[in-house]
Amino acid sequence: MYVFYVNIPILEYYSDGLLTKCSGSYCRQTEQCWKLLMDLHTFNSGINCTRCGKNGMLTDNATGERFCGKCGYVISEKLNDAGPEWSSFPKEGGTDPTRAGAPTSLTMHDMGLATIISPTNKDSSGKPLSTSMRSTIERLRTWDSRSQVHEPIDRNLRQALSELGRLKDKLTISNSVLEKSAYIYRKALQKGLVRGRSISALIAAALYAACRDTETPRTLKDVGDAANIKRKDIARCYRLLHRELDLKIPVVNSIQCISRIASKIGISEKTKRSASLVLKKAQDSHESAGKDPMGLAAAALYLCCVENGESLTQRDIAEAANVTEVTIRNRYKTLKTNHSISV
Repeated sequence: MYVFYVNIPILEYYSDGLLTKCSGSYCRQTEQCWKLLMDLHTFNSGINCTRCGKNGMLTDNATGERFCGKCGYVISEKLNDAGPEWSSFPKEGGTDPTRAGAPTSLTMHDMGLATIISPTNKDSSGKPLSTSMRSTIERLRTWDSRSQVHEPIDRNLRQALSELGRLKDKLTISNSVLEKSAYIYRKALQKGLVRGRSISALIAAALYAACRDTETPRTLKDVGDAANIKRKDIARCYRLLHRELDLKIPVVNSIQCISRIASKIGISEKTKRSASLVLKKAQDSHESAGKDPMGLAAAALYLCCVENGESLTQRDIAEAANVTEVTIRNRYKTLKTNHSISV
């Protein structure tokens, strides 16, 4: 039996179970406390904690955990979604009872709003169609399919979004990043940036821009390998999108690159935490400005590996981070000198 706890400030309640204030390190006036109060809400205020016996169960909407607001004991790690259910279960041999389609999405060229003629050759009562009617319906299906992409812009969008779906499977991208990618490509299509350029390169650049915007750790090389396109071609299209669409892309946080490198070569959790602290100090002193985030993360990991006695060479870390050994040595000297870390 495993017991899980969460580290939260102690919260106080009114008799009706509503949050009033916290007695931990936060106060009601601070932004952190307000965020905590917005992310957490009470449920089943009449139920007492099985660990401490006190009343005050909380639900964290971000993680789906249900826990006690007094002692932090986690009761459940999964939250059942009470939102709309899109599944339907038609009777065998009967009609489909679905009354609503799937939600709209930018990743479909028609936003998911178009209708199609059913591929089954049966009427509304489930009876097979006659031979003459079946021939008529087949011709209608053909014209219906052609009418959905009769414009060049529709055909372009359909090809691009099909390529985007293929990249999603290769890079394991979330749906939110996919929606952002489709939005960026649609804006580029409206401004006429696609004309004369490769659709594959432009949709790959839109995906990379979406990854940067959502802080999803995917490099240009990752996207290029998945799309089978040269890195410089994607970079050229990315600069075009950034300039013409005036994208506000946040700077890549080098701390987020640590887990990616460490997981490839089996670096310990202690070394990862130490490397995060080193990079945090470098960011606070503005030493990381203008430097490759992957190179900084690799150098910080190498520095902490030497400090903790882990037998990993510069070449091992350089191959995992896809940087050169020279980059690691240069960043290593800077971090070691400026932070006075004895190794």
